[in-house]
Amino acid sequence: MTPEEIAKLPYRPCVGVMLMNAAGHIFVGQRKDRFEEAWQMPQGGVEKGEAPRTAALRELWEETGVTADLVEIVAESAQWLPYDLPHDLVPQIWKGRYRGQEQKWFLMRFHGDDEQVNIATEHPEFSTWCWQDPAHLVERIVPFKRVVYEKVVEEFAPYLG
Repeated sequence: MTPEEIAKLPYRPCVGVMLMNAAGHIFVGQRKDRFEEAWQMPQGGVEKGEAPRTAALRELWEETGVTADLVEIVAESAQWLPYDLPHDLVPQIWKGRYRGQEQKWFLMRFHGDDEQVNIATEHPEFSTWCWQDPAHLVERIVPFKRVVYEKVVEEFAPYLG
């Protein structure tokens, strides 16, 4: 695909979840489908007719096994935050229908125990996971998502730590 063709593509509607534990650390998972290090917070597409909050709780459960009764939604991003995929990935991901994603983010406080996190889900996204200090979160994220992560950390900063 040419850069001009990619620029005409829409963004995929998506939600992201910043899951914070009692110590103020953030859940990040190592993606299973990448050969290089590719850490991220839980995220995924919004289904047709689905409310973003509902999608966020569903994606959290699908990717981490954490159920809605174990979290409290603390904050929601004011805006939808877009990111573009690197041009070489566009034809490979989502069958080339999207240039990237536009994400609504939710900060959730986790009230469970680490044993209640289960990344061995029906369709696993992560090979491993950890709790990350928010001050070092962005540096572990794949480069093309870092600007969005910087904005999310900045917007949710009043609730962190």
